[in-house]
Amino acid sequence: MRIGLLTEGGYPYVSGEAGLWCDRLVRGLGQHEFDVYALTRSERQEARGWVPLPPQVSRVRTASLWDAEDDGVVYGRRARRRFAEHYGELAATLSTTVAGQVPGAAGTVSRADSEAAPDQSALEADRFANALYGLAELARDEGGLPRALRSETAVRALERACRAPGAHRLAREARVPDLLTVAARLERALRPLSLDWYEDDGLGAVDLCHAASGGTAALPGLLARHFCEVPLLVTEYGVRLRAHYLTDPDSSPSIRALLAAFHGRLAAETYRRAALITPGNAHARRWQERCGADRAKLRTVHPGMDATPFAEAGESPECADPRTLVWVGRVEPAKDLVSLLHAFAEIRKEEPGARLRIVGGPADPEGAAYLAHCKGLAAQLFPDEADGPHAVGSNPVSFEETGGPELPSRADAYASGALVVLSSVVEGFPAGLVEAMFCGRATVSTDVGAVVEAIGGTGLVVPPRNPRALAEACVALLRDPERRARLGAAARARALELFTVEQNVAAFHGIYLDILSRTPARRVVLDETGEPVPFSAPAEGHVPGRWTESTARAAVRGGPGWATDAPVRATVRDPASEKTPAGTAGGPNPDASDMGPPAAVPLTAIDEPSAMASVPVTEGVR
Repeated sequence: MRIGLLTEGGYPYVSGEAGLWCDRLVRGLGQHEFDVYALTRSERQEARGWVPLPPQVSRVRTASLWDAEDDGVVYGRRARRRFAEHYGELAATLSTTVAGQVPGAAGTVSRADSEAAPDQSALEADRFANALYGLAELARDEGGLPRALRSETAVRALERACRAPGAHRLAREARVPDLLTVAARLERALRPLSLDWYEDDGLGAVDLCHAASGGTAALPGLLARHFCEVPLLVTEYGVRLRAHYLTDPDSSPSIRALLAAFHGRLAAETYRRAALITPGNAHARRWQERCGADRAKLRTVHPGMDATPFAEAGESPECADPRTLVWVGRVEPAKDLVSLLHAFAEIRKEEPGARLRIVGGPADPEGAAYLAHCKGLAAQLFPDEADGPHAVGSNPVSFEETGGPELPSRADAYASGALVVLSSVVEGFPAGLVEAMFCGRATVSTDVGAVVEAIGGTGLVVPPRNPRALAEACVALLRDPERRARLGAAARARALELFTVEQNVAAFHGIYLDILSRTPARRVVLDETGEPVPFSAPAEGHVPGRWTESTARAAVRGGPGWATDAPVRATVRDPASEKTPAGTAGGPNPDASDMGPPAAVPLTAIDEPSAMASVPVTEGVR
C-alpha cells in the first residue's frame, strides 16, 4: 500500500529520536511505498540535511514552519469577509469559558453547568472544526493564508473574541502584545492549511496518512481526510499538549491559556477524526484519553529500539565495575542532576569506594549553564581525593561525553557501571532506561512519566526530588550483587520482548492492514463494459512490480464510463513543464521572474521518477 508519512521536526532530517523511529519503520516495511511529507522547525535543521533514504521512499515534500516570508496573496473583499468569519469563530472557541471542557483550554466549568457541559462541549468542538476546515477551504480557493493570519484583521478578531461576554478571565486579561504573540504562533501552527499537498497527485493519492506525532504534524492528515477521505493514523510518543505545558514558562498566563486552548482543541479534533491512535506508552495514553480520545481507537505500540549495539554489553554483565554508578542522557534541568549529586553524597557515606559517571552533554545554552552549575556543585560536595600524600587526587564524580577513546558509544557508557540511575522530574518514555535494560543493567529510577511501565518489576523506583530515597535504593543494590544480576537479566529479557524494532514494525504492519480493510475503496476498477469490478484494487497495487496481468481499468469513483481509453500511469507533476511559483512543490527556481506571486509557504519537492515509474497504477480521466 502507499503510505503518506507526516512528520514535524524529524524524519527525513538528521535530528531526534522520532526521526530514528520513522527511519526504522520505513526500512522495516519494505513491502510498502512511502511518501514523506515533512514540516521543518528551523534553518539549522534544514542545513543538517537528510538521512539516507531507502528505495521504498518514492517522494519527499517539505514545508517550513520557521521562516516569515510573505506569500504575496492579497484577498479581495469577499475573501476577506470569509476569512474574518472563520478566524473569528476559531478565536471564539479558544476564549470562551466552555473551552475549559477541552484539556488545556482556559477556565473550568462550574458544577451547576456540569450536566449541560458535554453537549455544549460537543457544539464547541464542531464549531472549532468548522472554522478550521473553513480556513482550509478558503486557502484552497483563494491562495495562501500566512499574510491574512498575520494581518490586523486576525488580531482584531482575536481581540473581539477575548473581550466578548463569556470569555474566560485569562482571555479578557490579554493585552495587545499578548494578542500579537498568540496571532503569530497560530499563524505558524496553521501553515499546513496553505500547502498544496491535498490534490490527487499528493496526499489524495495515498491509501493511508500516518502522522508521526500530534499537533501541527497531524494537520495535513486532517485535511487529507477532509478533502480526499484518506484515513488517518496518529502515533504519539509524547503528547503535544503536555509538551506545551512544559515549555515556554516565561510567557504570560493569557498567552499560555489561549495557546493551550488551541492545542487542546486541535488534539480533540485529531483524535475524533483518526481511524486509530497508537500511543507509545500508558502515560501518553492517559493524556490522550483526557484530551477526548475514544478508548476504542487506542492501541498501545511501544517504541522500537535497535538492540544490536547493546548486545555485547548485555551478554557480559560481569565486566562492569561493581562500585560505579552511571547516568546517561541529555543534560538539562528536567533531569535533576542536583538531586543525584546530593544522593551520591549520601551513598559515599555508606560506600566510600563508589564512583559516579555522568555521561552526556547539553543541547542548548540553558543546558550548558546547568552543566556548569552541576560541575561546581560536584567540586564543592566532593573535594579531590588521593590515596596517599604523594598521589594525585581525583573527584569521584566525572562528567564525560561519548565519542572519545574511553567511551566510544552509549553502550560503552552503560557497560562501565554495575548500576544505572535516572533522576528525572519530567520524563516521557525513558529511552535511556531501555538502553540500560538491553545492556542487562539493574536500574534505580524516579517514578515519572512511563518509567514504571518501561521497567516493570526489573528495577527499583523512588519518588522524584528525594535524594535520600534515591541513595538508599542505590546502596541496597551496590551491596547485593546477586540481586543486581537477577534484576539485570530480567530487564534485558523484558526489553528484548517489548521494545525492539521488530515488534514495533510488525505491530504497524498489522495496523496498516487493519485500517485499510475497514476503509471503503476510494477508486473503482472498471471492466471492458464499464462496470465496476469488486475486489480488484488490492493494496499491493501500489507496490513496485507487476502483480497481475488483468486488463481491468481504474477510474475515480463516480467517473464517466467512457473514461476507459489507454491507461495513464500515475506520475508526479513535472515542475519544468508548468509555471510553478518559486519555492512551491515543484522546487525552487531562481529564474522564475515571470511567474506568479511567491507561494504561501516555501516548499521543496524531491521526486524519484525511477521509483514512481515502476508503480503499475492506472487511472481514467475525470
